[in-house]
Amino acid sequence: MKEVVIITGASGSVAKVLAKKLENEYSVRFLTRSKKRENEFEWNIEKQTIDENVFENVSHVIHLAGANVSEKRWSDERKKEIISSRIDSAKLILNTLQKKNIKLKSFISASAIGIYGAITSEKIFKEDDEKGKDFLSEVVILWEKAADEFLEKGIAERVVKVRIPVVLSEKEGALKKMATPVKFGVGSPIGTGRQYIPWVHIDDLSSLFEFALKNENISGTYNASAPQHTDNENFTKEIAEVLNKPIFMPNIPAFVMKLMFGELSVVLLEGSRTSSEKLQKTGFKFKFTDLKDALKDLLKGN
Repeated sequence: MKEVVIITGASGSVAKVLAKKLENEYSVRFLTRSKKRENEFEWNIEKQTIDENVFENVSHVIHLAGANVSEKRWSDERKKEIISSRIDSAKLILNTLQKKNIKLKSFISASAIGIYGAITSEKIFKEDDEKGKDFLSEVVILWEKAADEFLEKGIAERVVKVRIPVVLSEKEGALKKMATPVKFGVGSPIGTGRQYIPWVHIDDLSSLFEFALKNENISGTYNASAPQHTDNENFTKEIAEVLNKPIFMPNIPAFVMKLMFGELSVVLLEGSRTSSEKLQKTGFKFKFTDLKDALKDLLKGN
């Protein structure tokens, strides 16, 4: 009998790619706002309701749910949504498992490199480095604390927290937003262009979640960034080279980004490097270690 794995954040691209990797060996179920398929179960985070049938014979939960931090300006309401979608969703799962007296083999949670703070520095951040003090840092600290409760309360035998950088995907996210203006000849670096962009190919990220699921010795926190470091200016130039397009526009000034995006602009204007050495020591191997190779794979046919 296949082990049951629940994946939250069903509409996200990572969940979809991951599910395809797992479906042959596991019975995959999704938690979603609106059920469309037989293996989907509804929940409502705001109302703290959930279809408890999703937990029948469950062994693992992979918690990917979370509102996109760069999709809208950070109004007070949006900030609450960003926090609630991550923390309240985890609490709903935890409380339901406690009520039903169900123990998991593993609870594997998405996290983010935003925990180190939105700063540009020459420091390469490792998992045990000091945490930041801005909004995103606070979100991730709460997010990881919610995951740790599964271990502290004996609901999961182990907890894994995957600190995710910029995810490169051909269908959505940062790469699509950056590549579109380049295609039309109006792409350019942002601000100084020197802010680092830790990144990971979506296939590597989904493989990492699979790796964490299958390896019982994996626990704790891991940075999921590819080994190669790059900054915003180089990232933009690499996209242009792969698309065979020129970059002749001047950098977009920081004040323009602040006017357009408000507090959210810090995500675009700042960024430090992160180390995935701890992850690689576990035996996990990145398929895409070179940015240009990743871009060629994702932008082919564009």
